[in-house]
Amino acid sequence: MKPIAAAPVLLTCTLRVLAASATEPTTNDSLTFHGVTLYGTVDIGLQYETHGAPISDYFSGGGGEIVGKNSNRSTFGATPSNLSQSRIGLAGTEPVLEAWSAVFKLETFFNPHSGELSDGLKSLTQNNGRPLAQQSTNLDSSVAGQIFQQSYVGLSSPSFGTLTFGRQNTLLADGIAKYDPNLASQAFSVIGVSGTAAGGGDTEDRRLSSSLKYSVSHRHIHFGAMYKFNGASGSANTVAEAEVGYDVQGLSVDAYYVHARDAIAHSALSAGQVAALPSYGLSSSNSVAGVVSDNTAFAVMALYSVNKFVLYAGWERLRYSNPHTPLPIGYDTEGGYKLGAVNNTAFPHAKILQAYWAGVRYKPLPMLDLVAAYYGYRQNSYGTTNCSTDAAATCSGELDAASLEADVRLTKRFDVYAGTMYSRVHGGLASGYLQTNDISTTIGVRFSF
Repeated sequence: MKPIAAAPVLLTCTLRVLAASATEPTTNDSLTFHGVTLYGTVDIGLQYETHGAPISDYFSGGGGEIVGKNSNRSTFGATPSNLSQSRIGLAGTEPVLEAWSAVFKLETFFNPHSGELSDGLKSLTQNNGRPLAQQSTNLDSSVAGQIFQQSYVGLSSPSFGTLTFGRQNTLLADGIAKYDPNLASQAFSVIGVSGTAAGGGDTEDRRLSSSLKYSVSHRHIHFGAMYKFNGASGSANTVAEAEVGYDVQGLSVDAYYVHARDAIAHSALSAGQVAALPSYGLSSSNSVAGVVSDNTAFAVMALYSVNKFVLYAGWERLRYSNPHTPLPIGYDTEGGYKLGAVNNTAFPHAKILQAYWAGVRYKPLPMLDLVAAYYGYRQNSYGTTNCSTDAAATCSGELDAASLEADVRLTKRFDVYAGTMYSRVHGGLASGYLQTNDISTTIGVRFSF
């Protein structure tokens, strides 16, 4: 997860070209047998950053994409999952009663440039104890080396909706993927590479294990609810979400509410924190630092399709406060990693982060999409003293980003793309940064089946 900020208005331009073959066969060539479909995506490219860090074999985006605290040098190399996450999965539907079907999904995320399972927390542990200038790319993520990023089963009915249980994307993450002009691309979208907005405050909650999810549509209205169980008693480490939306004549609008207890923002351990691990019986190979908070988020997102245009807009308000139930050192977190250092008192006052974006997608020709978008983050001053400089991370601050991208679909399943993204931080969200801006340029190919 990227350190985040809030922003004065900064234009994000995105160009996307989609070319479809006029001779594409009309027969169904999906990989489906007895109701079970095999599907997948392999997305890999080359990336150059003006101020980045060495590319990770484990973080799902490979490079930092937007400026990070350890961004300090030009980098160039192969990066995975630039337009969409590389994955392989199985999904199935089986009729069980009249108008009812059983459904399931199993989905694995991987990094094609290294052949490793995507694992953001391993990218953190590899940098435990290292000074910023010597670190490789390391970012927090809900993708922490789990064999399956989605693994759920449930029941579905056209009239009564769909109920699923297991590990699955949140309602808010589904909304970000739908209402982001860049479709949650990691190389060209701030809210795609950073899980903060999609996770309701922390990327850990972009996907939820042990969760129950329900969605239903009736005419123009749709509704969703979701709850994450903690496996014990009490409300610690639970998440509740709700969503309501409206679709009519090209307009789609959704409103979201999220409340998460004991959400964790992970980071690499400092040298001093690594030295203290033996006293807790922990190892630096599977321990990370964590800031714990209770988070509440409200969001409104919309898109409107008219003629050859699709207009996008979104706003989210995130509130962070100290957790009602503090977590101890040694706590088991995402992917079986442990908290080697914990901060349960990071918010002397409530931290308010606002995320907002807008964009337009224009299709002048059936094979061509042109997209322009803007993203911004704005953070209040939430420390013991009010400030707006980079003297402390608790000062008010901002992040701006802009991108330009082109994607050419050569066949139904294969496309090539190129693009660039500019980002900068200011104020408290630039505190401790080695550099405050970055230009990340990416070219690549994607095969989907």
